[in-house]
Amino acid sequence: MNKDQQSKLKVCGLTQLDQIQELISMKTDFLGFIFYEKSPRYVLNHLNLQDISKIDHPGKTGVFVNEKTDKIADIAEKAGLNLIQLHGDENEDFIAELKQNIGSEIKIIKVIRVGGNDRETIKKIQQMMNSYLSIADYFLFDTDSKAFGGTGKQFDWMILNELEIPLPYFLSGGISEENIKDTAHLLRKPFVTDINSKFELQPGIKDLEKIKKFISKAF
Repeated sequence: MNKDQQSKLKVCGLTQLDQIQELISMKTDFLGFIFYEKSPRYVLNHLNLQDISKIDHPGKTGVFVNEKTDKIADIAEKAGLNLIQLHGDENEDFIAELKQNIGSEIKIIKVIRVGGNDRETIKKIQQMMNSYLSIADYFLFDTDSKAFGGTGKQFDWMILNELEIPLPYFLSGGISEENIKDTAHLLRKPFVTDINSKFELQPGIKDLEKIKKFISKAF
């Protein structure tokens, strides 16, 4: 990846303070905390909101799935979040209401889950992006699953070349040392490369040596 096209890095599914501090020292751009109780990386099983609020970093991202707007706003304030990632079925009205509760300084990432790569799917994704354009700050493309992400599976990234992507985007879904080279074929490069399950010893426990190797290779 050329320096002028270099993607930023997000590590998602964090649960350990010592690992978070090491990732900060490695200049990780975005730190992802999952606030979805059904996730094996549910952060509140390991850290409390005060712990997260004390982390000094400008890219603290809270991941939510079909949560109530007032609860998201409360967590965002208490944890000192900088970005909110909506990974469920949140519509435009939901996001508009949420933005009224959180203020403009917190940015919104709307996740678009990608299943197939047929023309109908492409059309549906394009319509979805267009509908969120005025209320989201970023998109995130991830592999569709009933578990709402964290599958370790890659969708067909080439579908992104069929789309007009109107906002900077995060690329997620099974990113690994082996497939990161495939982003070279993307006409519009991701603003952020989002890694998670391929860089873990177990859910929520990251393989920091593997992440260091990935950074030296991909960034």
